This record gives sequence, C-alpha cells and structure tokens, in this order.
Amino acid sequence: MTWINPGRSGIDTLDGMTHDPTAGIRRPGRIPRRACGLATLVASWFGRDVPSPATLARDGFHHLSIDTALTRLSSTRAGLSEADAVARLDCWGPNRLPEAKGRSPAAVFLGQFRSPFIYLLLVAAGVSLGLGHFTDAAFILVVLLVNACIGTYQEWRAETRARSLKALVRGTASVWRGGRLRRMPAEDLVPGDIVQVESGERIAADIRLVEAQGLTADESLLTGESLAVTKLPGAELAVDAPLGDRVTMLHAGTTVRTGRGVGVVAATARNTIVGQLAAALETPEPAPPLIRRMARFTRHVALAIIGVIVVIALLEASRGAAIGDIFLLAIALAVAAIPEGLPVAMTVALSIAMHRMGLRHVVVRHLPAVEGLGACTLIATDKTGTLTVNRLTVERLWIPGAGDLTPTDTIARDLLHAGARASEAFAEGDDGLHGDAVDIAFLAAAKGLGWPSEEMACARPLGRIPYEPEKRFAAAFHDIEGTAVASVKGAPETIARFCGGMDDEAQAALARLSTAGYRVIAVAAGPMASAEERSLGGLCLLGFVGLIDPLRPEARGAVVAAQRAGVRVVMVTGDHPLTALAIARQLGLAAAAGDVAAGPKLASLQGSAFDAAVRRASVFARTEPLQKLAIVESLRRQGQVVAVTGDGINDVAALHAADIGIAMGKGGTDVACDAADLILTDDNFASIVAGIEEGRIAYDNLRKVILLTISTGAAEVLLMLLAALTGLPPPLTAVQLLWLNLVTNGIQDVALAFERGEPGALERPARQAQTPIFDRRMIEQVALGGAAIGLIAYGFYWLALVGGAALGAAQGAVLWLLVWCENAHCFNSRSETRSAFRIPLAHNPMLVGGVIATQALQVAALAIPPLRDLLSLEGLSVWEGFSLAGLGIAVLAVMEVYKRLIRIKAGRPGDPEDRGRMAVDPSAGDPPGKATTRGCDVGPQSGRHVPPELDRRDRGQPACRFGRGGPGPQPVCRRLRRAGDAGQSQGRVDRQHAVL
Repeated sequence: MTWINPGRSGIDTLDGMTHDPTAGIRRPGRIPRRACGLATLVASWFGRDVPSPATLARDGFHHLSIDTALTRLSSTRAGLSEADAVARLDCWGPNRLPEAKGRSPAAVFLGQFRSPFIYLLLVAAGVSLGLGHFTDAAFILVVLLVNACIGTYQEWRAETRARSLKALVRGTASVWRGGRLRRMPAEDLVPGDIVQVESGERIAADIRLVEAQGLTADESLLTGESLAVTKLPGAELAVDAPLGDRVTMLHAGTTVRTGRGVGVVAATARNTIVGQLAAALETPEPAPPLIRRMARFTRHVALAIIGVIVVIALLEASRGAAIGDIFLLAIALAVAAIPEGLPVAMTVALSIAMHRMGLRHVVVRHLPAVEGLGACTLIATDKTGTLTVNRLTVERLWIPGAGDLTPTDTIARDLLHAGARASEAFAEGDDGLHGDAVDIAFLAAAKGLGWPSEEMACARPLGRIPYEPEKRFAAAFHDIEGTAVASVKGAPETIARFCGGMDDEAQAALARLSTAGYRVIAVAAGPMASAEERSLGGLCLLGFVGLIDPLRPEARGAVVAAQRAGVRVVMVTGDHPLTALAIARQLGLAAAAGDVAAGPKLASLQGSAFDAAVRRASVFARTEPLQKLAIVESLRRQGQVVAVTGDGINDVAALHAADIGIAMGKGGTDVACDAADLILTDDNFASIVAGIEEGRIAYDNLRKVILLTISTGAAEVLLMLLAALTGLPPPLTAVQLLWLNLVTNGIQDVALAFERGEPGALERPARQAQTPIFDRRMIEQVALGGAAIGLIAYGFYWLALVGGAALGAAQGAVLWLLVWCENAHCFNSRSETRSAFRIPLAHNPMLVGGVIATQALQVAALAIPPLRDLLSLEGLSVWEGFSLAGLGIAVLAVMEVYKRLIRIKAGRPGDPEDRGRMAVDPSAGDPPGKATTRGCDVGPQSGRHVPPELDRRDRGQPACRFGRGGPGPQPVCRRLRRAGDAGQSQGRVDRQHAVL
C-alpha cells in the first residue's frame, strides 16, 4: 500500500512495497479532430493524447486495477500537466451538473401576465372593445404592458443578483497539477486528474481510488443506505457489481465521512452516476415559503376587497348605470385595490437586503433566510476562526522535569519534533506551509529547532492515523534506525490513556496552561510492535504544547452588540473547559466555571436535566458532533430561535437542525456550506451581527411596504363605497383607477423597500417568531391611514360637486388629490413610531425620486392632450394640481397625531431619537403574556455575566435596560419581566420564519 504525495521528490511506501511511476503507461489511439477543440489538437501534437469521452462514458472503472484505470485515463500518479488538463477541459467541457433552467427575460415578461387579476383586465379590455370604448381598451392594454415591464425589471434584477451571489459558493477540490497541489474550482476537474479528499468534502466527480486511509463515504444520495461505506482501493470487484458495493470508487454528490484518500477522476459532469439523474434538475424550483405565504395572504385580502367591489357594483346597478360601465368600474377597482404587486415588492425588498448582506460578508443561499436571521434569539458559535483569527502559534511548552519553556529552548527539540512527525502539514516552495492550523503551528515551531533532523531524513514512514473529531488524536509511525516509533499528539485526556495516565505535576501544568487560555496539545512517543491503532499504549508523555489563537479585534464588540440586540451568544467548542472559559471571559460570555458545560458531563444527562444544563451554560466545551446537535435541539425546545455557525463535517447535523445555519466560506468544508442557509465570506462573528441588523431592517421594510399597499387600496375602496352609498357618481373612472394603481403601486412600493433602516435595530428585543406581520398595530395604521385618505378625498369630491364643478373636472381633481395623499402616506410608512419629519430624506433617495416621478407623470399627463382627456384633467392647470398638496399633506398630520399617542402610551412622549432609541419592535402590540424574555437574557435577573458595556448598576439603573435615555418608566422591560418564561414554551419555528 502506498501513500502518494506526488508533489515530493520521492514516494512513501508501506509494507516494503516499491512503486514505479512510469509503469504501465501507454497512449491510446488518437481521437477524431471534430471531437475536441484546438487545445486538444495542440496537446496531441506535443505527444499527449486524450481518450475519447464516448469511450470513457462506456467504460466502468470500479472493476479495474489501479494501474489499468490510470492507463485507460492516460494519466499518472503524479497528476496531469497544465497543458494536458486544458486540452481535456476543452474536450469534455466544465465539470458542471445540469441546473434547473433559469428563466429568460422573455419568460419573466410573459410570467407577469399569469395572474387572475391580469386575466380580469384582459377581459375588461375585450369588453371595452366590444362596447366600442377603444380608448379605454387601449389604455388598459398600455397599463398591462407598463406593469409587465416594471415587474420584469424588478424580478430579473433580483434573479441576476441571486445568481451572482450563488457564484461565491461554488465547490472546490484539491488537485495535483504540474507537480503541485492546488485548490481549484470543482468545475475545472477533468478525467485523469489526481485529487486528494478528506473528511467533510463533497465529491465533485466520479473518482477511482488510488490510496485510502480510514476512508468512509456517505452514499445515501445514490443508494439510500444511511450507513457509511468503507472504501478499499485494492478490492477486486465484478464488472456488474451493484452501485452500493463499488468500494473502489467515490461518486459525485457523495460525502467523505472519515479519513483521507487519493484518487484519479474517472468521470465528470453528465458522465458521472449522479449526472445520469440530471432530469430531476430540469424541473423549476418552487417559490420560497415566505413568498408563497405572502401570495396566499394577498389572495385572502383580494377576496375581502372583491366582496366590497360586488357591493359597489350592485349599488351602481340600482342607480341605473350601464352594465358595461359597471363591469369596467368593478374590474378596474378590483385591480387598483388588490395588492397583487405585493409579492414582487417583497421579493425586491428581500433581494435588496440580500445584496446589502453580501456587502457585509454574508452570502444568502435562500432568500427567506434574510428575514430569518433577523429573528434569531440565540447564536451558538464556534470559537476558532469565528471569534478568533484562526492562526495558531506555539507560545508555551511544558516538559516533565523541566517545567515551563519557550519554543526556542533546545530542550524542547524532542517534543516539537515528535509533534511535527505526527503532523500532516508540509512546506511547498515559496507558498509556505500547507495543512491543518495545528499541524502548521507544530511544523513552524519545529523548524526553529532544526526540523527536519538527520534521523528524520533517514526515517521510513510506516503508516499514519489521521486526526478525526471522534478520535481526538493523530499518530504517525516511522522506522527510525530499525525501530518502529509511534509519534502521537492530541487532546491531553486522550493521550494520557496511551501513557497510563497523568501524574499530579502534569495535571497541574495542564490546568495552568488551559486557565491561561492556551489550546493545549499533548505529545507522546515510544516504540511500537506494529503500525496499528490498536497497538498504541505504553507511550512516554513528552509534554504539553500551548497554542494561542488570538481573538479577532472586533469579536468582543460584536458579542456586546449581539447582547444589546437581545440575542444570547453561547460558545460551542471542542477545546478543554478551562481553555474555553478563558476565552469566554475575554469575550464577556462567562464569569465562572459554573457557566461551562463539559461534553462528558452532558453525556450523562437526559431529558429535563439535560435541558436545564443547556439553559444554564454559556460555554460548551469538549463537545462531540452529536452533542452539538443535541444542544441545538434542546435550545429550540426551550423556545429559542437558534442560529448555528459551523465549518466542518462535525457541524453539519447542527447546521441542518438549526433555524439558521451559518457556514464559514473561507475555512469551511463543502458539506458545511451545502447544509447552511448563510455563508460568511470572512468567517467573522461580527458579520453575523451585521446580518442580524440587516435581517431586522428587511423585516421592518416588509411591514412598511405592506402598510402602504394595503392602506392605499383600502382608501380607494372606501372612497368608491361612500360615493355609492350617498348616491354620487363614481369619483374615479376605470381608467383613472388604473392610472392611480400604476403611479402609486408601480413606483412607490418598490421605492419604499430601499429604506436604510431605523435607528436602534440592534437595541430592541428579538422579535417573537409567532408574531404576524399584520398585527394589531398594522391593522390600526391601515384602518386610520385608509380612512384618512378616503374621507379627505370623498369630502373634497362632495364639496366640488356641491359647488357646481363639472363631473369630469371633479374626478380629475380627485385623482390628483389621491396622488398627493398617497405621496404623503409614503413618508408616513417610513416608520410606525417615529415622526416622518425626523427621518432624513437622504436616507432613501429612491423614495424621494419615486414621489417626484409620480408628480412628473401627472404633469406629463396634463401636457399630453390624449392622456389629459382620458384622465379627465382638461379642467385643471398645473398650479391647481399642485395646490391640492395641502389636503394631501393633511394625511401626514393625522398619522403624526397617532404616532404621538403611541409614544405617549409607551412612556416616550418625545421622538424616540430624542429620548433614546426605540426598544420596541415595530410589530409591538403583543397581547399580555406573549412577550419574550430573550431581550432580558443578560443582567443580574438572569444570573448571567454582564459585560461592563451593559451593566448599569453603577449608575443606579436596571441592568436590563433598552434605550439610552435617562431614568424613567421602562414599560418594555416591565412587560418582559411580567411575561416571565412564557416565551420559552413556544414550539418549533419554521426554518423560513413565516410571517403570516
């Protein structure tokens, strides 16, 4: 058995085997020129031929010997040259599985017409033509065309943005090219490439294994078998061996569960086993759950509005109106009032937040996760790489009999050299050291003491036990001067078992290093009878190595910001409890040993006792992969909305079980990224907090869009209903309603989605997952805003008719007045509690531009004679139209009074920006007993450690406090304390955090 390292001058062997890298290599017949491109022909002219894709697609590789497979693929164990790889890529094409076909712009455009309400408009246009109303029919068709263009632009931009962000999360593979190991995009793999795989990696092509060390794979994607399959490169198989028995192969789409391996790519793209199942990828993806729920909500509102429309139609019929006019009016009013554009506006809002998150290093894989992250109440975070810089350095050593040392002391030579032998890191040219962070730290420290030594240069490798989370150690076996020597490094508790335990001096040294915040690795060595794991024992403990991974400079501030936002932060790590506690103290997560729960202790607990231990702890140390899953499930049972960070195979189960899974983009494995909802491109905890802020802003903007859309539609229905009840002619014609719908809903709703966000998004308690968007406060504001607009418009219309105005002139004036009212209501909708006059216009120039655009369209309609006649604006001048602005602004006054009363009721008569930022969620108004205690999850009441930034006891104020004002009533905290632990009993929250 040979463990290949093609990048080195020699090849290590096991069991005395030798290897001839040129043996068995032959060149197959040349392929036709038409089969491949110019690069292939150039390669063939220089003596390298590429096997035919059709031939490889027919051939199976599982039953072939290793050398025969390499020969068939015209490859060697050292990998392909760059020129050969380019030629093969030109021949086979990218290693990319078929994806569901994206919609073309034409398909997106046609999709705008697939709506029951659009069908109604088309029917209305047909009826208009039949009744001879050619102008009305033409205008309806123009409105449909403009709406389709706006919807197409919005949806196409959102789809393009999602595609560009998706490109950031493509898979990669470790490939030997030109004698160097490179990390490259998986789509560049070609048959004949030599690749290295390790635990946690997602396999990107069908691979014939050449070497394996404890390699197992999860093939449930292909076979449905949940148990991992042990891989044996040298096994002899029949040609017709079932897929589940092909232990010499790794198949695309499967996942390496444990171990390491080297193999040759046998098939890519459609020629792989999983590529033959590509038909399933041709089906379109379903709409996100959040969008589907909003579509259902829109239909429910539509039914209610249509009921009102029927009443209006009946009233008009009783007054003797023509059937054709009634039909056109009813259809137009329905389309104007029903918020059919709301799902598109919400998609735009989420896409904007998705883009903003991308700018803050958070890639969103699933659009509804944008809002979901803002709803999380607890973050279970890794330590290494997320809270720290992920650059381990050997800083302190302890050796029995010598005590504490520095890495430069020569007496530490044997300790560091043994650790280097057990490491898998290696140096390569000018690129520095490559491998695991711990291994790199050992190798770097050993180099300072003469590594590699002369005896190591003569040593012959006998075998290796790679590090796996479940084993918690790594070992290497070498023949040194005729003696088989084992070098082992790993967790001190594990290494102690191989050495017969630790004496008091060793235990004291371990506690001292761990308490100081070092990651402690024990190193042992000794002669062995055989190079097998079962023979490990009777080793000599050489000492402890203290490694430090410093905190990121922004980590502590980010943790404090999360706690201010009412989000509890817990740390889940595999480190020693004392090491974890030292880091947690620096972050303000824990104060004493009682805040730490160790994995072995948790393993002995079950049921309510386990839940209680999880609830009390802020730090979880020495945890196993399945324990992390159990911790997440326990937290969710207790009512928390959990976001989990992870980067390896051991985190996948927890990432999948969490409400929001967050993978590390730089240091994470492919399988972790695949299981996550979000990916951090900088592996930084501060980016999670930034994502929470953007998620809360996205939720706020969704509410603003809904508030504007529903309230303006309700105002139009109220206006028409009042006119019908009082026997007045319709205040607006069908065409005028269609114009109003285009001007308001087509521009202002989308512009409102660009709101920057209100202050204090991270200073209010986390929102309850069960709180709907359309809550009591929303209902109050929709009813008040809709009533104000409808009554103002109706009053003006009535006075105009009583004053002797012509019907057409009165209708034209009402149209312009409604545009002003809805312009003003846009600014009301920017905040549910803050005064519209306190929000800078510069925070949303798109909204200002949208309002200006609506008025510009009104002026343009007045200047274009056919459009002026169609909208009954012939009796108005621009000055008269602008003079109606005063009545429109009256809507602002009504809502300002309402907001003032809300602030007085909440104990904040001034604007929130004057008396401290709002501590209440925009969706506040929860019924008694439904508030959550998560916002008060720090402070003396909870018994948790309070960072100095949050502890206000030294100022005579409650530690649990939201807002920055002086002493005064704190109704939010009173409500939270009154609720007690009521919020802890809520059930499982949908992964997409439904809002309705």
